[in-house]
Amino acid sequence: MNSLSKKIDNIIEEKSLLKHPFYQMWSDGKLSIDSLAGYSKEYFQMVKAVPGFVGTIASFAPESLVTEIKENQAEEAEHLEPWINFAVSLGVNDTEVVNYSGLEKTNSAVSELSQLITNLESGAVAMYAFEKEIPKISHTKLEGLEKFYSITASEATEYFRLHMEADIRHAATWRNIIDAIPEERHDELIRVAEKSLSAQNHLLDSCYENYCRAL
Repeated sequence: MNSLSKKIDNIIEEKSLLKHPFYQMWSDGKLSIDSLAGYSKEYFQMVKAVPGFVGTIASFAPESLVTEIKENQAEEAEHLEPWINFAVSLGVNDTEVVNYSGLEKTNSAVSELSQLITNLESGAVAMYAFEKEIPKISHTKLEGLEKFYSITASEATEYFRLHMEADIRHAATWRNIIDAIPEERHDELIRVAEKSLSAQNHLLDSCYENYCRAL
């Protein structure tokens, strides 16, 4: 019998964000710098929300897990500055990034993910589905930035290099939680994973619809 994490891994593979038109254009070098700049402002809405998501999960966790989850939260908070540096490398003013409030569809996507974090198990599944593929996505993004956009400076690429490693550890935290969940709850929590992936895709839809249609 497959563990819950293996079942979710199969769904992540099936619904991989790398199949989304926005990320396919990134991998093919078909995004303009303006498209990437727009994305940097939209995705920052998720980047700055993630520490709060993790903090909420910590509030549901038993004492034995709180320290580990809080360490993940602190690390996520430290990643805001590297993302801002990425945006700046695309010509976006750092103040503009910080003060930008996001498109309606972007904020709806962030809200969709937030609403899944209602208890320890659901939160762990939502975040596992969010973080499991990020190392692979980050590697693909780095390749595209170097190959097509000549973006190689350490400050501009630090966020993606960090997430090639950090989210392996973070996903392991969530995996340990979800693989202890009884099988009778698997179907319920698989639906949570699917909703997490849908929210992530909706954020990319927002970027694609608003920054790529003219390309």
